[in-house]
Parts: sequence; C-alpha cells; structure tokens
Amino acid sequence: MSVPADRPVLGSDREGILLDWASFWRIERRRLLFPHRRSVKGSETKRRRVRPSPREGCSDGNLSLQPGQGCGHVNSRRGRLLPFARGRPTLHCRAVPEIFARPIDAATRYCAVYGYPVRHSASPAMQNAGLAALGLNWRYLAFAVPPTQLRQALAGAAAMRFVGVNLTVPHKLLALDMMDLLDSSARSWGAVNTVRFEGLRPDGTWQPLGQWTAEAEPEQVRAHGFNTDADALLQALREELQWEPAGSTVLLLGAGGAGRVAALKLAAEAVARLYLVNRTQAKAEQLAAEIRARYPACTVSLGYPEGTVDLLVNATSLGLRPDDPLPLDTSRFAVGRCGFVYDMIYRPAQTPLLQQAARAGCRVANGLGMLLYQGTRALEIWTGRPAPVEVMRRALQEHVYGS
Repeated sequence: MSVPADRPVLGSDREGILLDWASFWRIERRRLLFPHRRSVKGSETKRRRVRPSPREGCSDGNLSLQPGQGCGHVNSRRGRLLPFARGRPTLHCRAVPEIFARPIDAATRYCAVYGYPVRHSASPAMQNAGLAALGLNWRYLAFAVPPTQLRQALAGAAAMRFVGVNLTVPHKLLALDMMDLLDSSARSWGAVNTVRFEGLRPDGTWQPLGQWTAEAEPEQVRAHGFNTDADALLQALREELQWEPAGSTVLLLGAGGAGRVAALKLAAEAVARLYLVNRTQAKAEQLAAEIRARYPACTVSLGYPEGTVDLLVNATSLGLRPDDPLPLDTSRFAVGRCGFVYDMIYRPAQTPLLQQAARAGCRVANGLGMLLYQGTRALEIWTGRPAPVEVMRRALQEHVYGS
C-alpha cells in the first residue's frame, strides 16, 4: 500500500507495510475488539506484551514520558494499557504533538488574545503550556479583532462564558471604556491588557468564571479589566539586568501605549529623571504633563540628554523588520552613553539597537521577559493559582527561538 506524501506515516502492520493514520487506527481497532480473531492470512493473533523501544517515547508538554505513561489509554475492566497505548503512536505522542492529557469536550473553557494583527502572537504557546501544567481543561486561542469590533468581540466572549481575554495592540487603550469594572492597575496606568469575566452568584457576590463549576452557569457576567504590563516590565528589568529604578536616569523612546505605561511605572518607582523622545512631540508633551502632575518628584524632560543615562528603553516598533532604522538619533545620542539597554521587541532576539549597545559595552535584554511576566500574571488572575513560570518560559523560548 502506498502512502500519500501529505499523510503522516505512523507505524506498520504485521507484514511491514507502512500505514497512514486511518489504516493504522483501523487495524488497531480490530486488534482491540477482536483479540482472538485470526488474521486474513489465517495466522493466530498471539497475546503478548509489546516491548516499546525508547525511540517511541511520548512527549507530554515539557515532560519526557516513557511509552504508556500519561499518553495511553487504560482498559478499565482489566486495569491494563490497551494495545494502541503500549509503545505505539497515539494522539499524545510525538507523531501528533499534544500537550493536554484531556481532549477538548463540552466542559472545556476558553480564554484568548485579541489583537489586530495577531498572527505573530506567542501568547497561545506560552499560555497553553501553563494551562496544561496546571491540569486545567481550558484552551487559549488567538483572534484577529478589528478595533471597530472590539466591543462586540468582548461581549461575545462574555456571552460564551470565556474565562478571560488578553488584549494587545491596538486594543489596550480602547478597552478602558468597555469594562464594567477596572482594577487599580488599569486605572493607574490607563490601559487594559487582561480581562477577567466574572459571574454573579445568588448571594450577590461576583466570582471569576474560571472558578465556577461545570454544573453551574451564571446568568449575569461582567468584564473586569487589569493591567499586567507595568509590573512585568519592572520585573524583567530587575531580573535580567539587575537594575533598580530609584534615583536612576532613564531615556525612553516612544510615548505611545507601551511607552506611556512604562513612563508612568518608572516615575512611580522613584526614577529621578526621565527623558522622553517620541516621533509626535504633542504626545510626548501630554505624557510629560501627566507625569509632572502625578509624580512631581520625577523630573521630566523632552528630547535627548546631554550626558549619560543609566537605562535606555525602546518602546517603539523600530527593530521588528531587518531594514528598520535605529529607534534613536545617534548623531544626538550615542548608545554607548547608557549603562543598560532594554528593547521591548523580542523577535528578533537581537535587534540592531541591542547589537550596537552590546558592542558598546552596555548590558542588554530584549522584551521576552516582559511578555512572559505579563502572561504569567494574567494566568494567575484567571485561575487564582500560582503560574508555572518555568514551564511557560520554556514554551515561549521554544516557540519564539526554536530552542
């Protein structure tokens, strides 16, 4: 029997003929249902223990399993593994990658990321790894939602009883007026990147949908908005660069959504002086005025500094494409005048800015850590449980960098 080129080869029958999935499953089903039936050639099917080879091991999430452990199926009457789980490929083996031990069913709950565009998002890989590690019957999806349809998309997620959603560009500012309730983090930083849906209980209290049982469904649901970006940035700076904000001087490139949140957070953490550089001067002036009003101890200046700074942060999109120019004017400020350089871009891992800064002797880091920590905090908001940070970190690194 020939195997089409576009069909995965999963195993072989007794005669050594290569099988595609449909044929392989048909034979295994016959062996399971009729263990004593003679084969078409008249030979008796012998009951024997199959000794799996190490190369047929399964991969369940980030755990390397031996055949029949965590990826097989059990015969409940006899308490033993069925034939297609004893060292042979199943839906949980490497032939068909799957990190969840339980398939999607009618009780599966969902969360998602909304963006426009969103195909580049690494959040599904990271979040699904976290959900699987926690043993939750949830799935994390990604949806391209135009800004003009964000309100309808949020209402649809609430109606379908999604656990929650993450919001990325360009939705973080738009969502502020679409929430039923704002957490202090969203109010402080003026942006929403995490939404938790909550249901009204008979006693009048609101409970996160992720904590409702499968037997009970709320009649009324509200959207609770959070911001996890600001704390994620600070945690990444501390862990990856061993940098502390108090008393420091910072040059921030970009005053848009991510730049605005970064500027407010750094000012709140007692940065002594903050320099703002933005393509649109009016936006930088508006942000500077807000910082002066809310955090008068922080000195804010527009434009490049004359001397050195402790930290340079790139909150622009320049560096995503290979032909992008540097996000700063090197004729006015040399990157070597910084002690630390942090680029919120994480793909590519080494942007031209980070490459130049490393050559100049600066300590550098990209935005992968910020992405990780905003995601782990979002998962904790939805589940009420500690996130498996290292599992999510490995999944993120493997998805983005392939290692």
